[in-house]
Amino acid sequence: MENSTKALLVLANGLVFEGKSFGASGVVVGEAVFTTGMNGYLETLTDPSYYGQIVTQTFPLIGNYGTIPKDYESGKCNLKGYIVRSWCEAPSNFRSEGDLDSYLKAQNIIGLYDIDTRALTKVLREVGVMNGMIVSGNSDDAKEIYAALKNEEKKAKLLKKIKAFKIVNAVVSVTGSASAVEESADVVFTESAKYRFVPVKADGTKVNDPDAAMRDGKGKKVVLWDFGAKANIRRELLKRGLDVVTVSSTTTAKEILALNPDGIMLSNGPGDPAENVEIISEIKKLIKSKVPIFGICLGHQLLALANGAETTKLKYGHRGANQPVKYLANGRVYISSQNHGYAVKNESLPKGAVLSFVNTNDGTCEGITYTKFPGFSVQFHPEACSGPLDTSFLFDEFVKLINNHEYFKDFTASFERVDAIKFFASTIKKTSAKRKVK
Repeated sequence: MENSTKALLVLANGLVFEGKSFGASGVVVGEAVFTTGMNGYLETLTDPSYYGQIVTQTFPLIGNYGTIPKDYESGKCNLKGYIVRSWCEAPSNFRSEGDLDSYLKAQNIIGLYDIDTRALTKVLREVGVMNGMIVSGNSDDAKEIYAALKNEEKKAKLLKKIKAFKIVNAVVSVTGSASAVEESADVVFTESAKYRFVPVKADGTKVNDPDAAMRDGKGKKVVLWDFGAKANIRRELLKRGLDVVTVSSTTTAKEILALNPDGIMLSNGPGDPAENVEIISEIKKLIKSKVPIFGICLGHQLLALANGAETTKLKYGHRGANQPVKYLANGRVYISSQNHGYAVKNESLPKGAVLSFVNTNDGTCEGITYTKFPGFSVQFHPEACSGPLDTSFLFDEFVKLINNHEYFKDFTASFERVDAIKFFASTIKKTSAKRKVK
């Protein structure tokens, strides 16, 4: 292997994966994770929730449809590094405006390819998420690390440095990332209609008529509190006829309420939710206002923390476009797109917080509906693009809640939270026992 193309991934446990470099070159440390999406690599690259992470794609070929700016979720790439089995040098798509290598170079993101991503994924799945370092190119820093890996004492110091890495100040670092790709409501619906990304109702049918899709949301204002929001959250709100005002993560509850919103959207975002102490404090004030609230991913976690629940870090997280979640209101299982490393602890839900969705793989909390104020949240991404459209009807549920603050009353009154937790805990226990027997 030529030294100019040499690249390594060094994991915190000492394992080294050698491959080749694409994109930018250099040395970077981040949290190594994997995502199982078979498409949607552009959305992954531009999702602010991946801030501080080295992302591995489990699907073997990435980049075959090139780069398409219209599909970006934000104006920049917030990854620390990007790992694939192989990347397509000659993409083929009528919307493509470039190749993956050029995009990574432009964004100064280090890429690594030609490694065994199956083996790497197995390590992260069995051992759990851990820090890693990508070393790419022939700089003095890179040469020093290559040499250190051949000396046990120097390697130990290097691993200590890798282990010490921690993602901090994540939300404030990415807030406003999507502003560069924001578009007006008319443009959003016109573009969406071209490719059938129009609103989808709970029964799976699509609403192709803009007037019908936007009828119930007309004249209503929603404040999108941006913790690292994906652009498609705003698009989905606009498609429902809502006026959307985006505010940064540092905005206070007083400033939000001064905008006289009919609803408040808490966006997705990166990092440890419990780190955002000030935001959680401001959410508590918003809850008292009785303005309807809808939280997605990090927004879901922050809303739960503001209500007294607890969060925990998952072993390797949920990242991909094939996560099954069960909606306890109707018993139906939906396929969802997810990207998170933390979850709300089921047993920590306080009185007035009703478990609404659960992950059917591991029983973790995927949604909460609140009874003491008009609010609900989900851990997954109903706006996912590219991803399943199954749960995009939740944006219509938000519009209904805005128009009727008692909308979820019947559901919450008829469902016992504790029984649900016990049921799914039992299910997971039986499933785990069967796996051990095998």
